[in-house]
Amino acid sequence: MKLTSTILATAAASLAVYSISTAPAVSAEVTLKGASCFPIGSPPSRGYESVVKEVNARGKGVLQIKLVGGAPAIGSPFTLTQKMAGGAYDIVGCTEAYFGNVLPEAPVFRLSPKPYSELRQNGGIAYLQKLLHEKNIHFIARHEDHGPFNLWLSKKIDKPDLTGLNLRVAPVYTAFFKKLGATVQTSAMPRIYTLMENNTVQGFGWPAGAFVPPWMKVTKYQVKPGFYWSTLHTLVNLKKWQSLGKAQQDLLNKIGLEAESRHEPGNATLTARLKKGLAKRAKAGMKVIEFKGANRKKWLDAAYTAAWQEVHERSPKHGAALEKLFR
Repeated sequence: MKLTSTILATAAASLAVYSISTAPAVSAEVTLKGASCFPIGSPPSRGYESVVKEVNARGKGVLQIKLVGGAPAIGSPFTLTQKMAGGAYDIVGCTEAYFGNVLPEAPVFRLSPKPYSELRQNGGIAYLQKLLHEKNIHFIARHEDHGPFNLWLSKKIDKPDLTGLNLRVAPVYTAFFKKLGATVQTSAMPRIYTLMENNTVQGFGWPAGAFVPPWMKVTKYQVKPGFYWSTLHTLVNLKKWQSLGKAQQDLLNKIGLEAESRHEPGNATLTARLKKGLAKRAKAGMKVIEFKGANRKKWLDAAYTAAWQEVHERSPKHGAALEKLFR
């Protein structure tokens, strides 16, 4: 009788263990470690911060993002996506200008005039997604677009010739400015004011839709037409992405695509922001230099010729295919 009881107890215990091990796992809330490629609260960081806020509001019990900070306070913006791919962060908000050192083909994001809805349909985004996966990065969506870049100057020019000017650059427009004769130097975004104030540089490239108000004190001219598109993206570590459940992935995709659709080229919000910014800068005394006719053509031809040439040089294997999809 005692032996029978022991056998039954053992069998019951084994069954309990088996039941626990084979029961469907209940998906617990996951917290992702997030970071921004820009200072928290700055104009180019706000779109990503809005995505984080939306995920946290709609993802209670499913998914949360803990935003630990932004560059350069937490390190160089040029290494942030590299660090995320290596596992230091789970999810980042960044412009392609800062992850071209991870993905050589990244500049095509800024060169395309096509809506992202079209790039998703024609295979452009899927092509880049495959290349990003090879780097352990997964592309969620473009969460904001601040419109075209402009050149901003402390000195007046009357033609598309940048000879004699030292300009602060990011990889976005380095080739373009050098093609027109400028000397260039890189620096973190927060250094722009000081560099302009002490005349170390006489200008910089930046999207009008994310112009930082204090810069009006050291900037006298906005050069038009604008060039390229200042796209900002949400990226996640691929291994972390693959570890998420369907509900968590669906939440990130849904919120990301909602933001992407709101920021297609020419959207009303951006148009209003650009108009408001132009008026505010004019009131502060900033003037517009606008190239027209042959000078306009020379300016834009230099911008896009230099940029696409750089894509082909950086990626001989994929450049031609990407230009066909994105241009």
